[in-house]
Amino acid sequence: MRTMKAAVVPELGAKVEIRELPVPEPGPGQVLIRMQTSGLCHTDIHAAAGDWPVKPNPPFIPGHEGVGIIERTGPGTGQHQPGDRVAIAWLGKACGNCSYCVDGWETLCESQENSGYSMDGAWAEYALAFDSHVVTVPDAVSSFDAAPLACAGVTTFKAVKVSRLQPGETAVIYGVGGLGHLALQYARDFGGRVIAVDIEDAKLDLARQLGADYVVNARTTDPVAAIRDLGGSDVAISLATSPRAFEQAFGSLRRGGRLVCVALPADDKMTVPIFDTVIGGKSIVGSIVGTRKDLADVFALHARAAPRSSRRSGTLTTSTPASKRCSRARYPPAWSSRSDQQSCGPAGTEATESHTVATLTESVSVPLDALGNDGSSLRSPSPAPGTPPADDICVVRVTLRVCGAR
Repeated sequence: MRTMKAAVVPELGAKVEIRELPVPEPGPGQVLIRMQTSGLCHTDIHAAAGDWPVKPNPPFIPGHEGVGIIERTGPGTGQHQPGDRVAIAWLGKACGNCSYCVDGWETLCESQENSGYSMDGAWAEYALAFDSHVVTVPDAVSSFDAAPLACAGVTTFKAVKVSRLQPGETAVIYGVGGLGHLALQYARDFGGRVIAVDIEDAKLDLARQLGADYVVNARTTDPVAAIRDLGGSDVAISLATSPRAFEQAFGSLRRGGRLVCVALPADDKMTVPIFDTVIGGKSIVGSIVGTRKDLADVFALHARAAPRSSRRSGTLTTSTPASKRCSRARYPPAWSSRSDQQSCGPAGTEATESHTVATLTESVSVPLDALGNDGSSLRSPSPAPGTPPADDICVVRVTLRVCGAR
């Protein structure tokens, strides 16, 4: 019997364990994928902690930003073949028959299964996925680059789509983090004038490099007033995990403006003025990830070398359970989405106040050919394309800290 290494959440709130498990057999409609890379998403952290009302059932394997090579196919498949390189996204499977699926809104399907949540995900050497719902990765996009696009990329691309942004309109991006730096570029690709809002100068410098027309530091400047001075925004996309940021995004809209809600703050309530909404003809819409077609479009866009993602690599190892300090850090204060590359203690040590927990500004690809306990290496014969040398690797532990390179 073949076995594999996998990162398993044994129970909600516990540390992730690196376990030796049997390589699964593909069932009807499924494919077995030899994983090359997998991204780290904030949703993985929420899943492991059991933060959301609908909770995953442990033990389970997280990960919904996976890229790998199909090794075997089960009965009833045919869309993909062994040797194809594909991506595993959040939408693991939808029913295909409900009104949402038929109308092109499969991400709203009430019978959907989600990778790394209701079904095992990509944090393993091998993963099962449904042939109908994996997406082919074009040759021009490396596995290392493709992994974060399976969630951060498709989520922000879809948010810009549902905003109905038109060429020449103004879009404001609230939060220039792992999602925001991509949303900014997609908004420009749609022909928009882009304003970036954050509280950290380093992120605003990145926004300028990526083509933002204006930047606003919300720590030192009232963003609503600053954006109104620029004529207001036709579209505001809120990616910061703070209700106040959502309210500021709404306040920056001009008449007829559209607010797209993407982030999921721990405090999930915001206050919206009814009079201004009605008289100003403003609208608010929620946007959740994207469809298979959306992801294919994202890959095609990046294959033409248009936008670029900011990401770094890491090796997945074991870690300690989240302490009370880490639990508080899991939900950052308003506008906080730090990615400080701070040094961490050896695996098995307690987190300290100085550690940043799960507040990433960058998309993170984890080369799973380096998966091992406490940093030990388990290299596969075929390393992921674009995998950096070992001395450039930063460690990702299960309190899901992102730590400095060793």
